[in-house]
Amino acid sequence: MNQAARALALLAERDQTVAVAESLTGGLVAAELTSVPGASRSFRGSVTAYATALKHELLGVDETLLAERGAVDPDVALQMAAGVRTRLGAGWGVATTGVAGPDPQDGQPVGTVFVAVCGPVDGALAAGKVLALRLNGDRAEIRRESARSVLELLADQLSGNTRAQDTEQNGGT
Repeated sequence: MNQAARALALLAERDQTVAVAESLTGGLVAAELTSVPGASRSFRGSVTAYATALKHELLGVDETLLAERGAVDPDVALQMAAGVRTRLGAGWGVATTGVAGPDPQDGQPVGTVFVAVCGPVDGALAAGKVLALRLNGDRAEIRRESARSVLELLADQLSGNTRAQDTEQNGGT
């Protein structure tokens, strides 16, 4: 079972929903989720906020944070996940932000990615987790691995598993 199917199955078991905020992945996470039959039971929708200003305007990411640190930042990823969760009315929010290449961005090298999950704790309160990735590979591999990683993080959070905070992985397979 792929990560999208695993996450959706866990969400369905709990009668919960997810919304997605994407930057570098440009819709790949939403595409992975919607490729699974029955995804509409748990998938609320997505926001592709590729431009930095949209992260603030659509997802509520703090403007000062974006100005001071740029879009490639763990706190930005977490605020994106929390923002999409709130704005799309989902129990869980996931987010991707990073540098797929070919050039560095915001002082961060190609392959620097932050993925985040924000979910419910005791009903309305939200708890979040951010994973820092240092990915190798070309632009397409970095984007694919970012999408796979955020779905894995979501599934792990839903199942109660944890993963190391910082990892180094090869993009692709």
